[in-house]
Amino acid sequence: MIPRTSVPQAARGALRPRSISKPSNRRSLASQKSGSFNYETGEVNGIKYASRDIPGPTTQLAVVARAGTRYQLYPGFAEGLEKFAFKSTTKRSSLRITREAELLGAELFAYHSRENLVIGAKFLREDLPYFTELLGEVVSKTKFLRHELNEEVIPIIKLQRKGILANTADMAINSAHGVAFHRGLGTTLHPTSSVPITKYLQEDDLRAFSQAAYARPNFAVVANGASHDELGKWTGEFFGESPSAPPKDLPPIEVKPTKYYGGEERIAHDGGNNMVIGFPGSGSYTGGHYNPAIAVLSSLLGGQSYIKWSPGYSLLARATAAQTQAHVSTRNISYSDAGLLAISMGGNARHIRESSEAIVEILKAISGGDIAKDDIKKAVAYAKFRTLSAGENTSTGLEMTGAGLVQSGKPSQLDGIADAIDGVTEGAVKKKTTSSTSTLGINMTAAWKAAGLTYNRYLAVAARAVRRSLKEQPRLQAERRGEMDLRFAKWTNGKQGDNKDLAMANTSARVDSVREGQ
Repeated sequence: MIPRTSVPQAARGALRPRSISKPSNRRSLASQKSGSFNYETGEVNGIKYASRDIPGPTTQLAVVARAGTRYQLYPGFAEGLEKFAFKSTTKRSSLRITREAELLGAELFAYHSRENLVIGAKFLREDLPYFTELLGEVVSKTKFLRHELNEEVIPIIKLQRKGILANTADMAINSAHGVAFHRGLGTTLHPTSSVPITKYLQEDDLRAFSQAAYARPNFAVVANGASHDELGKWTGEFFGESPSAPPKDLPPIEVKPTKYYGGEERIAHDGGNNMVIGFPGSGSYTGGHYNPAIAVLSSLLGGQSYIKWSPGYSLLARATAAQTQAHVSTRNISYSDAGLLAISMGGNARHIRESSEAIVEILKAISGGDIAKDDIKKAVAYAKFRTLSAGENTSTGLEMTGAGLVQSGKPSQLDGIADAIDGVTEGAVKKKTTSSTSTLGINMTAAWKAAGLTYNRYLAVAARAVRRSLKEQPRLQAERRGEMDLRFAKWTNGKQGDNKDLAMANTSARVDSVREGQ
């Protein structure tokens, strides 16, 4: 057991017997309109922070950094930085960090998404000073030791990679992102098996990346269940050694606008059948690309029932009721400047194919306005519930709020999101569906068909255009390859006639036909 003298002041206080007094007038959780679930924001020494003082004996604290896979310098950097969270610092060994967290009855966590790296802790409310100090150490004092990288970080990354290869649903979502966005948001959440991570993951490079990721403009501190004044006080004290700006000799973390491309990809896998149909979705509320109609459309399409003994009101739940061996769900995956509305299917291959056909018909029906008003009303209500429920969730709210502070300087507030969803009309859903399905190729006609050409004629025109664009010598060679000299001979009574040029014979036949018509 750790000697008591080795535990900091805040931790020693946690080890003493204590009782939590019960106030005579307990506050109940207020309604959404009261604003009790909204975050208070502040800034101290260039560090943004936000808190939501939810009544209760526990606190959840996190650092949200702009260091997801979208912003990593090389493959595996975001995951490497995540795995180094709570490893040895200049003040504490990883063993000491683990033991002190156990003595205080806390939970430590770290994960990354496509845009964010989140490290944090859940603990008893009175231990806020200790864990604010600990997160400050992780941000500015992690050692990035070589033996920890080779013996703990890289082996865990390789094990997780094997687990991901066995999960066809995650592979399908990753593939959909890659096809939709290519780079940036299209980067896979975890390095694929073909990526030589040991070539990229070096302790010095990770240390340099951390200095950029944990520079003050690139991270925010967020808490649920903590006093705003207390959080500001401890943040200013314990995060003072974080770099004020990224190192000048390091490439800056670039924030390039996201572009949607689209396309198709098929992956052979013997672990199961999954299919994702994706099209442009809505960005996050804190960014400039939020569209509440996408949240309503996601609920309208649905696919799963959340009411026991009911197949569900959603359009896809009703349309795919006969495909009992296929699981269908719809969700909008939002980011700071883009989103992906993904319809996921998994299960029996034949049922997935039949479900995908039903999905296309449903999208056409919505685009054409063939949708009941009651369905829209139900979808608005459920979209509002689902969004508010996610915002109340402490873990989801931490990342959303931290990301908003870093990207735009404002947190994700529930009141504004709920009001935006309430304002969605049937026309807005129809318009968004029409614009989205156009990217899928629904009701689209190939250009050569629209021009009235046959496919062979289209190929001939395209080939001629390419040949004419070449320089003289390559053009002459290409034209020679395109020259044809076809001859034929007519056989009569078992005897071969004279060889004739096919082109000249066709021309002569057309002339004779015209003369006969006159």
